[in-house]
Parts: sequence; structure tokens; C-alpha cells
Amino acid sequence: MKTIQPNIARFLIAGFTLLGTIGLLGILLQSCKKSNGSQITGIDMELLAEGFVSPIQVLSTHHSERRYVIDQIGKVWLIDRNGYKRPTPFLDISSKLVALNPNYDERGLLGIAFHPEFKTNGRVFAYYQLPPRPGGPVPGASWNNLSRISEFRVVPDVFRADPNSEKVILEFDDPQFNHNGGSLAFGSDNYLYISIGDGGGANDVGPGHVNDWYLVNGGGNAQNIEANFLGKILCIDVDSGSPYVVPSTNPFVNKPGKDEIFAFGFRNPYRMSFDMGGEHQLITSDAGQVLWEEINIVRKGANYGWNVREGNHCFNTTDSSKVLSTCPAIDDRGKRLLDPVIEINNWQNPLGGKATTIIGGYVYRGNKINGWNGKYVFGTFSQSPSTANGELFIATPQWSEEPAPWTYEEVTLIGNPDDVGYYLRGLGQDDDGEIYLAVSSMPGLQGTTGKVFKLVQR
Repeated sequence: MKTIQPNIARFLIAGFTLLGTIGLLGILLQSCKKSNGSQITGIDMELLAEGFVSPIQVLSTHHSERRYVIDQIGKVWLIDRNGYKRPTPFLDISSKLVALNPNYDERGLLGIAFHPEFKTNGRVFAYYQLPPRPGGPVPGASWNNLSRISEFRVVPDVFRADPNSEKVILEFDDPQFNHNGGSLAFGSDNYLYISIGDGGGANDVGPGHVNDWYLVNGGGNAQNIEANFLGKILCIDVDSGSPYVVPSTNPFVNKPGKDEIFAFGFRNPYRMSFDMGGEHQLITSDAGQVLWEEINIVRKGANYGWNVREGNHCFNTTDSSKVLSTCPAIDDRGKRLLDPVIEINNWQNPLGGKATTIIGGYVYRGNKINGWNGKYVFGTFSQSPSTANGELFIATPQWSEEPAPWTYEEVTLIGNPDDVGYYLRGLGQDDDGEIYLAVSSMPGLQGTTGKVFKLVQR
């Protein structure tokens, strides 16, 4: 994961980023202040459950009033219709995980997705990191971990997923501990989508980061569509074949590039979601390195620019705190590098910023909060690495053929007018379209300060 500022870039810089424009852009960024507009008035956080270590997502299935909380340490907890957190996890694969760093880690159980027919088939999918396999990305170096997507089956009598029912769907070696992405989501086409980071480290270079077409930056996995799955979003059909088949509609079928790839050019697409309504668009956050964070609408076959660009700006592997004066607007196949719809400043940005990492969220499709229908809700992990003060934002999507910038405002919460009051680790959405926050008071994977709140209007 990584960074933000509660200011929107109102003008996108396509293709070339000029150093001389940064001062003007900084002035424009500062003009978007926190608003107390009518659409974000009277919003509160209602406690659903607590006692987690590192909760990162909340899900539900088939309007059952059950809520499932993913705890990064390898457990999925069930909150029943009475708001009771069952004492035994719905799924516990903690013994399978690579040893996690309690102070900070981007590995663990990063995402689950329930099959669209979960109510009848009991299939649930999980994305997590195991200890590494022998070998390494280059001679003398070792892999950091093994990433795996697996299917588990629910035991109907006890309504828990059996960890021994594991069926491995896909796995790949990771060179570093960070940038694992981790979201799983089923689309309206019933295909499983998987977000994967660039392999970790910095700049998308080094052992385990292959060469791509952009020699200026010496990278990297995200731009190379033939070597591996790193820095990509995949799309697979888990209802056909063993363990899956590639949909014939995927963009690189019968073309150069791995068939599973749906979109590419990402650094660390930590959270992604499908809009429950409208055109069911796929939206992902992509964590930046030093200067900018971003939100993208994911389109089939599209290239999102990393490590040629960070946000709308030309990235510089020599000094990532400074932009290059120019960079390509298209890739080696003639594909345009797509702009994000939201760009915010990292806390390290010299123009000012308040985000350690952007946290992707959901399009609100509930009916409990007035004026929110169709708005995109997202947040930031914190405003500095050592302070539990994540922020929450609401954006107005612009669903157009060409990516257009979304305006957004900070949500002022009752009781926490300045911020969320915790590290914001993830969001969640139930089948009624209501939205939840997964938070904790600790920056790392320790303690039991993790809580889940539901957003409500008072």
C-alpha cells in the first residue's frame, strides 16, 4: 500500500508532464477544500463488530444479513443477522500464511470473493501469500513469497469453509513482500477478476522485475504483458475447465500477451470493486510511490501507465520525488496510457499532501443515506505513517467513453469531524448497497483494536 491528499487534480496532464506546470497545478490542487455540502451532512459511523487484528474488507451474500470480515492475519469472521460475531472463524487459513511482520506487512489474506451461486454451491475464493518456493528471481536471490488464489467449500452443517477443501486455482512467485494487490471480485459476467501488484520494492525495477519497452525507466513488470501476471488485473472463468479457463473475450487471447490479463500498467491495485448498478463498471485504486495516488476505471485491454507514469505525471526512477519533463503518451503497441479519474497527493509530495495510501471503495447503491446514490466512496489509510487519522471521501463519477476527472469532497463524520479517527484499512459493501469501514488503531498487524463500522445518516 501507499499514499494521499484531500485535493483533486482538476486538470489531467495527458502524455507529457512539464516541470513548469507543477507550481500552477499545486495552486489548483489547493483550491479544492473540505466541504460540508448537503450530500455529506449528518454521516456517522455505527459500530458493527470489534476485536479484529487487521480488518481489510467487509462483504455479504444474497441479502442474508450476514457480514463477513476479512482479517489480514488469515481469518474470515462471520457477523450474524443479530450483529453477533461468531467465536469460530468462517475460514481460518492462518497456518498456511507466510510469517507476517507485526509492525507492517502487505502480505496475508488479502481478499475473498463469494461465487455468484454461493447460496447453492458454497464456493468461496481467497487470495493469500504462502512461504516462498525454492529458487529466486535471479541467481543468488530468493523469492519472498508465493501468492495463491484458491477455492474453498463450505461445510453446510456448521456453515464454515473447510480449509482442507482447498483447490488451488492460480499461483505465482513474488520477489518482494509489498505490492501484492489482493482484491477478488466477480463481475456481472460471472468471471473472477484478480488485482495483482507489480512485485514490490520500488520503481518496478530490480530482481524479479523484468524488462519492458520503456528503457528510460528500466522497468518493469507492469508494462510487460508477456512475462508474468505482476502489475495486472486478470479475468478468468472458474466455472469451466480445471482449475479455470480463459474467457475468449479477454483482450490478449490469440495475441501477444498472457491470455489471463484483462488490464495492465498498475503499481499496487490494492482494492477494486464493481458498481452494483449502472453499467457495472470496475473501479480500482492504485497506490503511488512518493508523489501521487490514483483511482481508475478499469477497461478491457487498457494500459494505466506505471512505471512510465505515476498518476498523470511522468515517473522518474532515478529520483521518484521529481517528475521527468517528458514521457510517452502511448505504449509500444500504440495503446494510449489511460489517465486516472481521481488523483490525490501523497503525504511526501512537496506540493502538500495528506495520504500515506489511497484506499479504494464502492459506488453507493443503498437507500439509507440521502443524496449518495451513484456516488463513489473511498478513503486514505492515514495522513502520515504514524498517526491513526485516515480520511473518507465521496466522489461524483463521470461515466464517459474517455476517462474524465471526478470531483470529490471529504466526508465530515459526526464525532470525528477532522478524520475517521483510525487507520482506514479497507471498506466494504453489503448486498443492499450500504457501505462499511474496516479500521484499526495500530498501523501494523498486532493487537485487537480492529473494528468494523457501518456508515449511517443521523
